[in-house]
Amino acid sequence: MILEHLSLQNFRSYSKSDFTFSPYTTVIVGPNTSGKTNLLEAIYLLSSGKSFRAERDVEMIRFQEELARVKGKTDDSELEVVLTTQLKKYLVNGVSKRRIDFTDNLMVVIFAPADLEIVVDSPSVRRNFLDESISQVDREYRQALITYSKALRQRNALLDLAREKGVRNERQFTYWDQLLIQAGEVITKRREEFIAFLNSKEKDVFDFAAIYDKSVISKERLLQYKDAEMGAGVTLVGPHRDDFSVFMFNNMRETTHDMKLFGSRGQQRLVVLQLKLLQLIFMEEATGQRPLLLLDDIFSELDDAHIHLVSEIMDRQQTILTTTHKEFIDKKHLKEANVIELEK
Repeated sequence: MILEHLSLQNFRSYSKSDFTFSPYTTVIVGPNTSGKTNLLEAIYLLSSGKSFRAERDVEMIRFQEELARVKGKTDDSELEVVLTTQLKKYLVNGVSKRRIDFTDNLMVVIFAPADLEIVVDSPSVRRNFLDESISQVDREYRQALITYSKALRQRNALLDLAREKGVRNERQFTYWDQLLIQAGEVITKRREEFIAFLNSKEKDVFDFAAIYDKSVISKERLLQYKDAEMGAGVTLVGPHRDDFSVFMFNNMRETTHDMKLFGSRGQQRLVVLQLKLLQLIFMEEATGQRPLLLLDDIFSELDDAHIHLVSEIMDRQQTILTTTHKEFIDKKHLKEANVIELEK
């Protein structure tokens, strides 16, 4: 699965631009605000159908334009996302697709500076890591996420209304409760399997144990939290409240300290590097193909030892990376890479 070419029209800072990538390593060099992250965002959009940083799709459309277009050519298909102020359209080889089907065509793992906070940031960041890893290789999981999100919005709206009126109409909740439980069971099961995968694999960067803190959703738990939900106006149980923790081992292979609370900054970053490597391996084992690796200006955030670890990972799949200075890239990779230089 190789991304060969990318065309951008009215996307972020790009009016009209074309890029060709090496099947091995492509280095994108440019100062801050030159559009490096925008370029990787466009690639991620072709993979997942969404941005990894924009809250609203309209943010990706160039200022004062009404339409943006991102086209990508892989070794076996042509992908396109069209953005307007009103809608988003996905095409594969010129044929319109639903997002759930579109995301089967290009697998991507992105490593950006914000990812260095996975261990210590909020639970939502860790849930995003789980979803990003599993959804790209599991269509049933993608569908469950869509169903669960829709049912959760509807149920929360009913709870908010019930809180305002002081009366809860049980018949209105029956359908959405069933949807939440069915989709939630799929999500929980797949997340459990992924956490088990993380724990079963040999770790050559940093050894750890991942502990899944799951929020099970069932008829019994919804009934248990019924009064509390009336007071809060939101659903209090379910996968949308999941989290996982990373623990260190002692010499007896027993889990000891929570890395979020007791790990050093260096150890926490090593854990994130290991998580990203395991994410690559998980997706490869699930599909038989190695994902495209995107590295967004992370070398400026890492010390020499970490840079060396990332450099070793770069050789294992197609890699597209951004940097402000060529000096951050070792001479071997720079000599063999396709180098694209951007200007402000």
